[in-house]
Amino acid sequence: MARQDFTDLDKLSIDTIRFLSVDMVQQANSGHPGLPLGAAPMAYVLWSRFLRFNPANPHWPNRDRFILSAGHGSALLYSLLHLFGYNLPLEEIKRFRQIGSKTPGHPESMLTPGVEVTTGPLGQGFGNGIGVAIAEAFLVASFNRPGHNITDHYTYGIVSDGDLMEGVASEAASLAGHLKLGKLIYLYDDNKISLDGPTSLAFTEDVPARFRAYGWQTLTVEDGNDLPAIEQAILEAQADTEHPTLISVKTVIGYGSPQAGTSKVHGSALGEENVRKTKEFYGWDPNQTFYIPEEVKTYLLDQGKKGAALQEEWNRQLEKFTKAFPEEAGIFKLAYSGDLPEGWDKDLPAFGPDDAMATRQASGKALNALKKNIPWIIGGSADLASSTETPKQEDLSFQPGRYQDSNIWFGVREHAMGAILNGMASHRGVRVYGGTFLTFSDYMRGAIRLAALTEAPVTYIFTHDSIGLGEDGPTHQPIEQVTALRTIPNLTVIRPGDANETVEAWRIAIQRLKGPVALILSRQKMPNLDRGKYAPANNVAKGAYILRDSKDTPQIILIATGSELHLVVEAQERLEQVGINARVVSMPSWELFEKQDQAYKDSVLPPSVHQRLAVEAGVTVGWYKYVTAEGDVIGIDRFGESGPGNEVMNHFGFTVENVYNRARALLQKQERVKGSPVAGNADVERSSD
Repeated sequence: MARQDFTDLDKLSIDTIRFLSVDMVQQANSGHPGLPLGAAPMAYVLWSRFLRFNPANPHWPNRDRFILSAGHGSALLYSLLHLFGYNLPLEEIKRFRQIGSKTPGHPESMLTPGVEVTTGPLGQGFGNGIGVAIAEAFLVASFNRPGHNITDHYTYGIVSDGDLMEGVASEAASLAGHLKLGKLIYLYDDNKISLDGPTSLAFTEDVPARFRAYGWQTLTVEDGNDLPAIEQAILEAQADTEHPTLISVKTVIGYGSPQAGTSKVHGSALGEENVRKTKEFYGWDPNQTFYIPEEVKTYLLDQGKKGAALQEEWNRQLEKFTKAFPEEAGIFKLAYSGDLPEGWDKDLPAFGPDDAMATRQASGKALNALKKNIPWIIGGSADLASSTETPKQEDLSFQPGRYQDSNIWFGVREHAMGAILNGMASHRGVRVYGGTFLTFSDYMRGAIRLAALTEAPVTYIFTHDSIGLGEDGPTHQPIEQVTALRTIPNLTVIRPGDANETVEAWRIAIQRLKGPVALILSRQKMPNLDRGKYAPANNVAKGAYILRDSKDTPQIILIATGSELHLVVEAQERLEQVGINARVVSMPSWELFEKQDQAYKDSVLPPSVHQRLAVEAGVTVGWYKYVTAEGDVIGIDRFGESGPGNEVMNHFGFTVENVYNRARALLQKQERVKGSPVAGNADVERSSD
């Protein structure tokens, strides 16, 4: 039953939300007025009667989370944030979709107070919410004790037809149902309109039936303006603790406007005449813009202020918990702070020259050591744990009834995994990772891009990083993926060249608080360098470093990453035997190298040495920045072949012999221009790669 009657003040508040949104879009002459007009009632009921939040502290740990997965309706969210008292003044509302405003076209969590996750690409917010719910469940199981519920909140969202069409939402919904995330409640703006027209042209499935098959509770509100029915549905959703809930709220897009119920109101400003007619429909003064009645302003600000009392009560509970369970409370606070416990890296392995192994294996050993000392690390793999070397003990799997366990079985759902990791990271209190084959990073690129945009501290474990994976062939052999990932701003890509570089890559990833890190790891074994002979592996933090220098001024610089590093090391030794001074540079991370000052970069790659040869089993594009116009790249600019990994690598020229010959060819070219012989005096032809 409804807890109290809705009044005219509630209706006036809803209409205020509607017209702040409409005026935003109209002033910008850009945006999506249809969703706010239709969905304002459900949003208002949720925010005014259920959502626990504190506008004075948007990051209060035990707040309920609200996610507008239909991010194109951002004007609705900004109206709510302003009216309920967040630091989003009316001046910012009036600057909707303008450069430098806090009200961008789609919500951005790093920009606008109260925005939990960055949404807009449809389906991403849907998956983010499931990640938030997973993080909440993990923290509840890990820290709550009888009488001490320091984590106890709901995750709510508004999702759209477009969200539910996207495959990432289907993947994520399937996992959420399996995991029985009963504190996840989504309101579905069921208006049967998308950008191009009615959903009947492409989307006629029985959505509630699909979600019931996933293991969700489904409820229906027949009229999106029926406030008591919306309230009752949310109460029913809260009562079911065994299933996530999808509430289908049947709305009319652009309700009250002359274009209501059509795609015309989805993604364009109404126009001045239609704004006037819409305001007249609601009995609103058509000559007023950005109007907030005083009684609405007072009422909704008072609603927001209640959150301060909620947080104060939680603070008292946290104090009691700290006294009763000081060790657990210390870990809880540390997890939320972003800091790491003392001795967090004490068990990280160090490998000797006899410890030949794939970098994926070294990564697995490092991750296990980190999880031992940082208990809030949680993550998993897209059904590839045995291949990506991520923890895979079934008896320690995050499952219903065992939410304290930190190994998530995402299933074959790479895109959902990416979106869920972003949601978990946004929740805070956890450090997250996810693993799959590098070639399948393409499936989750949308989520990776949003992690980079929002500076989410997510670690990706991408294994089977080249044609060296062998027999699975070109469908599984990544060629362009490493370079494609390097093009994403704020994503740090690290391709370590041996086991110790891999450990250092993990050290970097786990300490990074802003922005994701992608670890690019081999399937095949490779030599582990003798760090008594070569530079220390902790130089990985600089992105590129002199692994082994020449005895005299280098005539040529050999640069490599990953499994190709040992090739240039051996080639350097052969070049030395014929009197050629070669420097070996390990360059596992372009991004980290670019952050170094110019003096350091010039010390590694002196501008005076133009003869440079880069070796990496991927596309060559991008490398010419480092090798100069006079340099060369051994790479692969075509798809691979199926065959034993070592034979495939040899077939495409990733051999010591080819590195040696190509280096000699570069020097021969230089000397032919200068008119003097190169050391070793043998004319070397450019060999095929």
